[in-house]
Amino acid sequence: MDLVTELTIMVLAIFVGFEVISKVPATLHTPLMSQTNAIHGIVVLGGLIVVGYSTSTFSDVIGFIAIVFGTINVVGGFMVTDRMLEMFGGKKKKKAEPGRGDEVMTLAALAPDGSAVGLLYIVAFSLFIYGIKLGTHPTTARRGNGIAAFGMAIAVAATLAQRGIGNWGLIIGGIVLGSLIGAFASKRVKMTEMPQMVALYNGLGGGAIALIAWSEYRHWVHQASELKGFVVNGGPGEPTLVGIGSGIGSIPLDVMIPTLLAMIIGSISFWGSNVAFAKLQELIPSQPMGLPGQKIINGLLLGVLIGGAVYLGINNEYANLNQPVFIAMLALAAVLGTMVVMPIGGADMPVVISLLNAFTGLSAAAAGIALDNTALIVAGTLVGSSGTILTLEMATAMNRSVANILFAGFGSPVTGGGGMGAQDAAIQLAYADSVVIVPGYGLAVAQAQHVVREMADELEKRGITVEYAIHPVAGRMPGHMNVLLAEADVPYEKLREMDDINPELPQTDVCVVIGANDVTNPAAKTDESSPIFGMPIIEVGEAQQCLVLKRSMSPGFAGIDNDLFYDTKTSMVFGDAKAIVGDIVAELGNL
Repeated sequence: MDLVTELTIMVLAIFVGFEVISKVPATLHTPLMSQTNAIHGIVVLGGLIVVGYSTSTFSDVIGFIAIVFGTINVVGGFMVTDRMLEMFGGKKKKKAEPGRGDEVMTLAALAPDGSAVGLLYIVAFSLFIYGIKLGTHPTTARRGNGIAAFGMAIAVAATLAQRGIGNWGLIIGGIVLGSLIGAFASKRVKMTEMPQMVALYNGLGGGAIALIAWSEYRHWVHQASELKGFVVNGGPGEPTLVGIGSGIGSIPLDVMIPTLLAMIIGSISFWGSNVAFAKLQELIPSQPMGLPGQKIINGLLLGVLIGGAVYLGINNEYANLNQPVFIAMLALAAVLGTMVVMPIGGADMPVVISLLNAFTGLSAAAAGIALDNTALIVAGTLVGSSGTILTLEMATAMNRSVANILFAGFGSPVTGGGGMGAQDAAIQLAYADSVVIVPGYGLAVAQAQHVVREMADELEKRGITVEYAIHPVAGRMPGHMNVLLAEADVPYEKLREMDDINPELPQTDVCVVIGANDVTNPAAKTDESSPIFGMPIIEVGEAQQCLVLKRSMSPGFAGIDNDLFYDTKTSMVFGDAKAIVGDIVAELGNL
């Protein structure tokens, strides 16, 4: 395919992606991100191509690692998504309306490759799009995940069917190893750990792309060394040695530029995702950590990377290929990816994970252009569209720009205070007519979703109406709370989005806030000096009474004092959320 055709497919895929993905409700954003991460595992095709046509040990090793990374992404991503969607499925009686799939036919009609492999790629990415489209409702989303997984199997089979593919031992070994790791991880991961798992899978995809780009560049360097002794016939009986500096060839810019983009973005995504994983897993402090002059350093790193890319792009002749500069850029991109995420607090991780998801999709699309692979272009673009949509929605929900989230940190000290006991909290709840539960990351850390459901059951037995208010950025990734509550069999229709529940809170007797900090902070509405001023919140302060369940008065990941804690209508109940709610359930049984 020529570059114009590839870019046309990419642009059309962007429109299709936005059209389909924008219709996925916030409730299903976590499964959506997990599914698109699995689709991003399409990078395994690049690994298969590198190994399948490899002529060096270096390419064997790099390609094998890329296959393992990609397969972990595919198998683990689809299995984790299925686990989540199984909890949502069938909980709403409303008939699903997945649509006719016109966007799929439009995109497929443009694909130029009429070969058997090209046609199979069309089928594969059409199934990706249709699978995501079915994700607009919980009753069809699980089936859509299976359809997308089947599309991935077709894409892999089509790649392996290409003429000349070899090194079957390495290919099969990489697929088997990646599948075992992905399946094991997806079975063992807890729903409370889903954000860090998605971040890790996202990083693997970016790392695979960076390695594939390096392998391609090194392959060109190897070709250049062979061409140095290339002999042509300079005339009758006069063979002449021609060096590569004599204009014998160069790497086309429509291949060189996407390769450089894939390397830079893939490396940034890999290391940035690893830092996000480490923060969420609490392997390193989740609070913002930066160096003096951090923004200037990051700007300089970005400038050097752009300059290096321009240098390598200009010197694209075989004679001027410079692998040391390429490797140095790979390392600098790793440093930049690390330094961009380190100063970001854990409370902003939903946006960071979404943004890195968009970056990895872009890197996969770039690799698809470099490798002339339609499936990679379309799948990468779909992942990029998903990450972009979720990033913008998360930023809007916080009333902050993406740049502000990336370059501004939160942090302020907070003092302690007293609180009430489980018995008093149970009495307060027992005499209410309506209760709204507001979950946050504290619920996830304590794994309190099941006992919270038990408390709701006890209250409903007394004729009390119980609903759940879900903020778009509660938890550590989009839709995190929805997944946890679905795991505890909370009915789908009881999960209310912020904009829907806020008008009803003034008529609510008691709001129970479990670990949610910034998303309930009145300072977002009243304090212009607050870093979160203007951010839409769940307005629990409008309810008649408010119970806040928390370990202490500490500000949590974002480090911002919460004015709600000092409201006269607020009662604090200190301790582990799971233990507190368990005690409340026991006290309700005694009343």
